[in-house]
Parts: sequence; C-alpha cells; structure tokens
Amino acid sequence: MPVPEITDSYTGSVNRITLGATKEDGGTRTSTVTIGGARNVVYGGSVKNASEKPVIAMDVLDSRPNDWPEALLEPYLDVLDSPGDWAKKCVEEFGADLICLKFDGIHPDKGDKDATHAVKVTKEVLKAVGVPLVLWNCGNDEKDNQIMPKVSEATKGENCLIGTVTENNYKSLTAIALADGHHLITEAPIDINIAKQVNILASDMGFPLERIVTFQSTGALGYGIEYAYSIQERQRLAALTGDKMMAMPAICDVGYESWRAKEAKLAEAPGWGEAADRGPMWEATTAVCLLQAGVDIIRMRHPRAVTTVKNFINQIW
Repeated sequence: MPVPEITDSYTGSVNRITLGATKEDGGTRTSTVTIGGARNVVYGGSVKNASEKPVIAMDVLDSRPNDWPEALLEPYLDVLDSPGDWAKKCVEEFGADLICLKFDGIHPDKGDKDATHAVKVTKEVLKAVGVPLVLWNCGNDEKDNQIMPKVSEATKGENCLIGTVTENNYKSLTAIALADGHHLITEAPIDINIAKQVNILASDMGFPLERIVTFQSTGALGYGIEYAYSIQERQRLAALTGDKMMAMPAICDVGYESWRAKEAKLAEAPGWGEAADRGPMWEATTAVCLLQAGVDIIRMRHPRAVTTVKNFINQIW
C-alpha cells in the first residue's frame, strides 16, 4: 500500500536566493547557485514544497593554516601556498558547489596581512574557478572594517555572499554589500532573538531581506550539536509560519567547528580508531545533522566528508 502524502500546512516560505553572476549578468562566473525556497520542513510534505538542493562551500584560506591537523592538511599539501590552486582543486577534484574564501591571514593574531594581500588572493581565486564565492571575514572588527570593503570592491558585479555582520558591527559591511551588489551573511551566537535583531538592523539600513543569509554559530557533534540543531529548527519553523524577519536561507560553518573537536584532530587516541577516518566522520555527521534541521549552505573542509554529505543530499533532495 502506498504511503499517503503529508500535505503542507505552512503559510510561509524561505526566501530563494541566487548567488554568482555569469557574463550575461555582468559577472565572470561560469555557474550560479540557488538556495532556499522551502515551504516545509526536511522530509515533510510533497517534493514541490522542498527547498532547493542544499549546497557545499569548501573552505580556502587566504594563507597557509598553522593549526590544521595532519589528517586535514594531507589532501591539500600541494596547494596550501596557492589559494587559487587550492580553490581549483576543491571545485574540479572534490566537487565544491561554492568556494568560501576565509580571510584568516588578515587577523592580527594570524599574520596581520593587509588589504593588498586580501585583494590579491581574492582576484587569484576569482580567476581560478567559475563557481560563486563566499567571502568570510576574520572576526576582528577593526581589521574587517579596514579590509573587507576592498575585498567587496574587488568582486563588485560577481554577486558574492559576504559576511559576517553582527549586532555590534554591522554598519560598514552592510553598506558595502549594498553598494557592490553582494548578498550578506548576518551572524548570531546561537540565539534566535539576536539573529532576528541583526536582520532588522541590516534591513533598517536599506538592505533587502531577500539578499540575506543567516548564520547561527555552529556547534559540532558532541560540542553543542543538539542546541545548534534546535536553534536552526526554530529558525526554520519561524520562517514557515510567516515571520519575514526570519525567512532567510541558513549557512553553517561545519568544517571549522568539527576539526577543532579533540575527537577529530587528535593524532593519537587509543581505542578511537585512525585519525584519518575520525575527522572526516566527525565533519560528515555534524553536517548531516544540521542539514536535517534545514540548513541550506554547509561550509566544509575534508573531501571525504564532502563526498559523504553530497551522497546524503542527493538521496534526500
């Protein structure tokens, strides 16, 4: 006997957003990515009410990382000093839908590199790949306010996703994203009320809600995943019940959070299995969990984890 279809009872929906601009749209991208659009929870209702297929943004750092464990470094040993080659490998060999260019090297504690460096790396990655870009700041407000406007200007017309903005530091990046035609990431520390407030603040500056992607600080498996899941789920339910200030697609930083967990990064851990297996499993499990809460973009790092998560996405969507 066929299983009866569960009909959609929600009145709201998640905004649908397209990232990247092809030549016809004034950019240089060879492909675009569309996210959002859900009119039901994951697994709920008919196929027509499901979201666009979630996508994976693989991390590329602007400078060689000095805190990655060996198991994570190994797939990238030949490209760590060339962000362009690194991005190309992620797209052509590992199947990244997007490249997330993370500006760790501009942080005062991680190299304190300047705007010239950031713009050079940005142009290098733009030239190397044709997928849309996510441009992620370093998290130091002073450096971000100095450098991210230059990065935004260097990618004007490419319809990138740029962030993150918080309730205490949103004016500068919101203004440049608006001026340069980018989409914006609004950040909250796993708090649905703060997330809504940041969206309101950006909107009050004239930034369209339809160009915002929301980011709740992500917990990894064993490090707050239950709470992170519940916040993502509440956020999605708010959108589906008609809250326009919460109707944004969501992005999660799974790679960073997973690989700083001791279970993923410890090389020697008797009884825990091989480090080369543990890390990718930790990352993939965290990603799959959050995808089921309704996340639209997953930031990831290890290619084995990416393959596992892509297989999951293709089965469910």
